Amino acid sequence: MVKIITDEKLVDEFLERGVAEIYPDKTTFKKKLLSGEKIRVYCGFDPSAPSLHIGNAILINKLSELQKLGHEVIFLIGDFTGMIGDPTDKSAVRKKLTREEVLENAKNYQKEASAYLFFDKENPATVKYNSEWNDKLSYRDLMEVASNFTAQQMFARDMFQERIKNDKPIYLHEFLYPLAQAYDSVAMDVDLEIGGNDQMFNMMCGRDLMKAMKNKEKFVLTMKLLADNEGKKMGKSEGNVVWLSDSPQNMYGKVMSWPDGVIGIGFELCTNIKFSEVKEIYVELEDGKINPRDLKMKLAYEITKINHGEEKADAAQDYFVKTIQKKEIPDDVSPSLPPPGEVTLVEFLVRENMAESKGDARRKIEQGGVSIDGEIIRDYKGIIDESWDGKIVKVGKKNFRKITFE
Repeated sequence: MVKIITDEKLVDEFLERGVAEIYPDKTTFKKKLLSGEKIRVYCGFDPSAPSLHIGNAILINKLSELQKLGHEVIFLIGDFTGMIGDPTDKSAVRKKLTREEVLENAKNYQKEASAYLFFDKENPATVKYNSEWNDKLSYRDLMEVASNFTAQQMFARDMFQERIKNDKPIYLHEFLYPLAQAYDSVAMDVDLEIGGNDQMFNMMCGRDLMKAMKNKEKFVLTMKLLADNEGKKMGKSEGNVVWLSDSPQNMYGKVMSWPDGVIGIGFELCTNIKFSEVKEIYVELEDGKINPRDLKMKLAYEITKINHGEEKADAAQDYFVKTIQKKEIPDDVSPSLPPPGEVTLVEFLVRENMAESKGDARRKIEQGGVSIDGEIIRDYKGIIDESWDGKIVKVGKKNFRKITFE
């Protein structure tokens, strides 16, 4: 039997590090953790993209703290809710996904999460899919769940008010998203849900539904957001997301591109260094006793080490120092896939994952972020043919590819 750890110092650190809010209150939840009772905790991840990102990792890492304390952890993949699409903070309806699309997106989620959680050994985390219960709900069941909420609750949400003001449609299935997420808590009979601060509404719906349907107290813990001093988030919507599928070099380089204002909260949320050291880093940043660049290199290293291991983190740091700080081209530039005849530079960048889309590639080129053998290229209509064989393409400060036709 797994022992529940009730060391008050460890519990206090769990309740403080990275935590924004706890409902109904921190004192009541602390008593629960110190009681020695095993709790069931979950966090849900909708597979809207083929990789988890650093924001997801923050939540998974928080789950791992409870796993180490001996509690039951559920890693929930929202293959049902992912088809609806969470309307939170969205000014327009999200594109609905098929079951096949969400399952394809989620196929590597457990592998990526295993950098933080363990799914074997003693007290393993459990992977669940919320289609398991949501697919079985009848129309009558849906009416029963829906009867616990009001239309006013849904209309009061900021993004819906914004759409009403701008005469944009609000679809009924978007109202059902919080209900579907809320029902996850009931179906799994959880004691705690962890999520980002922007998920407060959805998680509180789950808390209300647990009380209505099971007369049970469900705790809600929200995490701080990874954002700079001005509140600008690091994430998909801002275009500076770090994907857990990123190569070690790209992961390290992306973190190095974060503004200095993210350094302190980055250590608190995204690393496993001691919390006492994190507090010292906040003091050093405030006092200006250390070069922020040095701290950011440590932050980039720690994040890369968690996801790729120490050896690859060492190599990523060496790569960064050599190619960025010393402005050298690395010796081991990855060769490109042989182009199928002539391709445009835009198509090449997308195919080599050096740009997220043709539009992104075009912007990078027009803004001077792409060079060939050190010469900036601004013609996005340029054609890559065999005369380019052996040339080095550089995108941004850290992404290199050697063109090859062999």
